Amino acid sequence: MAFELPKYHPPDFTHEPLLVSPQVRTEEVGQEGVAPIGFHATTIFPEYFKIDEDWILIEQSRMDCAVVLKEKKLEVIEQRRLRPGEKVIVGRGEDGEEGIYVHTTGFDQQSDIAEKFAFRSGRSRETSYSQDYDKAYDLLRHEKNKGYIVWILGPAVVFDADARDSMVALIRNGYVHALLAGNALAAHDLEAALFKTALGQDIYTQSPVLHGHYHHLDVLNMARSAGSIEALVEREKIDSGVIHACLEMKVPMVLAGSIRDDGSLPEVIVDACDAQDAMRAHTRKATTLLGLATQLHTIAAGNMTPSYQVVNGRVRPAYIYAVDISEFAVNKLRDRGTLGITSIVTNIQDFLVILKRNLID
Repeated sequence: MAFELPKYHPPDFTHEPLLVSPQVRTEEVGQEGVAPIGFHATTIFPEYFKIDEDWILIEQSRMDCAVVLKEKKLEVIEQRRLRPGEKVIVGRGEDGEEGIYVHTTGFDQQSDIAEKFAFRSGRSRETSYSQDYDKAYDLLRHEKNKGYIVWILGPAVVFDADARDSMVALIRNGYVHALLAGNALAAHDLEAALFKTALGQDIYTQSPVLHGHYHHLDVLNMARSAGSIEALVEREKIDSGVIHACLEMKVPMVLAGSIRDDGSLPEVIVDACDAQDAMRAHTRKATTLLGLATQLHTIAAGNMTPSYQVVNGRVRPAYIYAVDISEFAVNKLRDRGTLGITSIVTNIQDFLVILKRNLID
């Protein structure tokens, strides 16, 4: 059976109390980067604002941001980017009493079983993920041509030859529309291409090689000498790996720097705010987000991604996956407020190989 997006059920604004809700209030920004006192902060859910008797839905949201009103159009803006004179919506009520309605039940599905007490309702190493995998296959097949799939990858993805090859296959077969990562993922992927190692270990046997701990440092040096990652790939005739596949398939990459980086590749964005803005360009249109073995980066991207997107005038859910061998890591994003998430506790190498086998082979 073909995958179908769940139907969105908008609020009924023709009945009280929403029928008699007041207009939203706004206050002008007085100081650059500072929101007015009592400003409304966005959530992950669809949010409506009453403006000139109409309820207007935010079409591109992000958690914990301000809402700026521009001629009956709503724009979600980070506080640091607010400019003097902009009109920011104020009010902390979310049930319509201040012209603001946060709709938390738009995609609710009726369950046949309403069991108040049940075992194993959390997500842990004891959870069976068979159904999650099956749903992921169907979702990704649908999203390949009808959505926008964003991956957040940690360096563990390229530490193993089979996992790296599986990720490359997913890229070349259209299952990756944007890649968010750090310096390490790119550096070790290029190391694998040039030296067949990652962090100095053979990517197939996992055995350390002589002077292998120099390899990623040599890669950084070579890339900086070449002037760019693309120039390095061309100069060294690199023809394998995640970075090469993204360049080949013209998949956009955002590489965000870290305080832990030992030097950076030329394209790595070392300013945190600039990196956030570059990531936001993709999360604002992401319909599926998959974070693999990178806890903090996944939390960052997940917090920028709402639980819904408006595509061709239709409100649809955004799907978020967190995959890691650590229970703590996959549940951390849910704890930070990103509720619409599927967490899978597994080895990243196994996850990618299984995904590739079922989607491509």
